[in-house]
Amino acid sequence: MADPEKVEYYGGIEGGATHSKMVIMSSNGTVKAWSRGPSTNHWLIGIDECLNRIHNMVVDAKLTADIDLDVPLKSLGMSLSGGEQKEGQRKVIEGLKTTYPNISDNYSMCTDTFGAIATACQSGGIVLISGTGSNCQLINPDGGVHGCGGWGHMLGDEGSAYWIAFNGVKIVFDHVDNYKTAPCDISYVKKTMDDFFQITDRYGILDHMYSKFNKSKFADFCVRLAEGAREQKDELCVWLFREAGKALARHIVALSPKIDKSLLKAEGGLQIVCVGSVWKSWDLLKEGFLEGLKPRNEKDVEIEEISLLDLKESPAIGAAVIGAKEVGAQLNINYEANVNVFFHHKF
Repeated sequence: MADPEKVEYYGGIEGGATHSKMVIMSSNGTVKAWSRGPSTNHWLIGIDECLNRIHNMVVDAKLTADIDLDVPLKSLGMSLSGGEQKEGQRKVIEGLKTTYPNISDNYSMCTDTFGAIATACQSGGIVLISGTGSNCQLINPDGGVHGCGGWGHMLGDEGSAYWIAFNGVKIVFDHVDNYKTAPCDISYVKKTMDDFFQITDRYGILDHMYSKFNKSKFADFCVRLAEGAREQKDELCVWLFREAGKALARHIVALSPKIDKSLLKAEGGLQIVCVGSVWKSWDLLKEGFLEGLKPRNEKDVEIEEISLLDLKESPAIGAAVIGAKEVGAQLNINYEANVNVFFHHKF
């Protein structure tokens, strides 16, 4: 048996556009501590603040695990929103090494989708994120990586909380301007918009869209729209979520030609790991999602069966696994215990 004093510790961070979570695990896969923090998306908060928030989470987790703050982790895997680019990864990792040398001996950084897949699947898979923003990533069994989305609110985020909230506001503005007729009556959404943003006329929204724009806060309007759809049965709210379901499904369809056949033919069909708060409204997304999975043209591959999975554990677990692999270590993970199948369908 290994000397307890020589047990090595591996860290993992799940970093979103709104909040982040960190885990410290021992070499046998046992969770030693968790910590939480705000967004670690360096595009939204800047590199320096990103480093500071990562450091604070590591300190909190080490204290909880009773690990000496001066003893570095063996590795720290960071699966962060906004973490796709090599240059951004380099800046964060080099910044941590220089500014906080006692955090970890080794680092790896990737986008937030990778951690989710590594938490749920041992041999690749597909993850569809719909939280504040949206993103979809495919990792085939051979290690090939393909993505759709993840370009942020200016270029994408289709089907996300921000996208739903923005479209609710946009439809009201277009209808009142007589620029484009709304698909349903706007009365409920307009009143809810005025109440949520505390505005008395449409000009009041400009601060929230421009000078005082806060993506996470704006996306929170989606919660009110979900309440309108579920509790008030408001037709426009229902329509918005149905369209969001279609938009999310199109990410899968877009990647369908690149999905390895073994994933499509797996038991239960294509396993789609669903991450983010918008999936809590699956009852509102379902109709549009199933419609959106239909092939758009001859290039799209028909998907015959799907299973939607939600994570019972944080993608921080997967981030720790990725970080450990970078240094040749393999954490003992029970993948089946990490997921729950909340929907299955054959076409």
